[in-house]
Amino acid sequence: MRDLLKECLSEENGLVELRYHHKENRSFFAEKGRIESSALRKRSGVGIRVLHNGTWGFASTGEVSKASIQNAIRIAKQAATVSSSLRGEKISNLPPALFAKGDFIGKGIEDFRNRSVEEKLNLVLDVQNKALKSSASLQSVGCGYSEIYEEKAIVTTDGADSFFSMVRPEFRVNAVASDKGKLESGSHSIGVTGGWDCLFRDKKPEDISDEACKTAIDLLTSSLPDGGLATVILSPSIVGLLVHEAIGHTVEADFVLAGSVAQGKIGTRVGSDLVSLADSGVSEYSDGAGGTIPVDDEGVIPQKTMIIQDGILKSYLHNRETAHKFNVAPTGSARAWEYSDVPLIRMRNTYLLPGNSSLEEMIAGTKNGYFLDGAKNGQADATGEFMFAVQKAYKIENGKITKLLKGATVSGLAFDVLQNVDMVSKEFKWDLGSGHCGKGQPAKVDAGGPYVRTKVQLGGN
Repeated sequence: MRDLLKECLSEENGLVELRYHHKENRSFFAEKGRIESSALRKRSGVGIRVLHNGTWGFASTGEVSKASIQNAIRIAKQAATVSSSLRGEKISNLPPALFAKGDFIGKGIEDFRNRSVEEKLNLVLDVQNKALKSSASLQSVGCGYSEIYEEKAIVTTDGADSFFSMVRPEFRVNAVASDKGKLESGSHSIGVTGGWDCLFRDKKPEDISDEACKTAIDLLTSSLPDGGLATVILSPSIVGLLVHEAIGHTVEADFVLAGSVAQGKIGTRVGSDLVSLADSGVSEYSDGAGGTIPVDDEGVIPQKTMIIQDGILKSYLHNRETAHKFNVAPTGSARAWEYSDVPLIRMRNTYLLPGNSSLEEMIAGTKNGYFLDGAKNGQADATGEFMFAVQKAYKIENGKITKLLKGATVSGLAFDVLQNVDMVSKEFKWDLGSGHCGKGQPAKVDAGGPYVRTKVQLGGN
């Protein structure tokens, strides 16, 4: 495929970027003792970008042939010519980049290929049936498995020449428990970059199901926490949600240029000395993070980007265009969901770096507070203001975890929460690899980190 793309570029002048993308999505979902849905989708094509007359032109084709690709290049140039007159600020140049060259074959692909459809169907059916029979309190249990396999070849006239492949499987269980008309839910999901051995490395499918079901049942007898400013210990799942939604998006350079809270803050303090935050295309600390990519969609090798170092904001996330505007190197953060999508600045794996405390020390040193675990949903905006729902909140009294509470929400300003961090654990976990991040188009990402003690506004009674 790389040879075909290079042949299509052999007579081109200026910057032309060709991105071949083949993607396969398969999913199964079981509920009520049967397979409720099963889907398989495959698509392939080439996305073409050209830098022409000071602006970008984009076109795509689902026909992977020399004639079709060259025709799409002509269409992209025509689009750039038309839009150039409407663009106030022309793109004069793009900075040099560390381009990927060669083949990058992901882990777990053979494992993925060797697993039969029947094995995947039986997985969700067996786990769902066993879970539903485990307790009379369970009203329903749903179990799903999905996977994305993709191949990309990226060739540009200024140096990129790469091919890579990867597989990303996910597994999830949702449970609903009931008692005297009261309903509570519990869920647990995991997603990785790699094969089944990576997906179920830390927990077996049955363990994931047991955790979701136990949460739903235990919440039936729980009560609401007291609302107000509270000392909390955030689990890696909540830390991951915070750093991705409330901080990561604000440092994507296109959002910065649009006026996010991070604008103009490079070199200023945004967190305590204990806070260091990074985003990386590599799975740091342990294999399998769900946002891992060997090459970004401009053909650049993704760099580990230190966004915050010891509480000081150090960097934004960049594609080549914004890197030129800020006079810095590209961070390898340009990503596109389909061949027909234009690459956008996106996170990969976003995380807080671990510290020196242990979780046990953090709990023992908390006289009155809460331990929060299990990210549910929420929202954040360009100001860094956020509100997230938490699946489980445990009361901490005199250095000990006591009772389970429900219905908790956390809110605040992200940089204020980072300023209040006073303990960071040695333990580290990726915990946001399932599902997708949305920003005009989906993206597979991951986030996580250590356990963190800070202060937030807790919603409850």
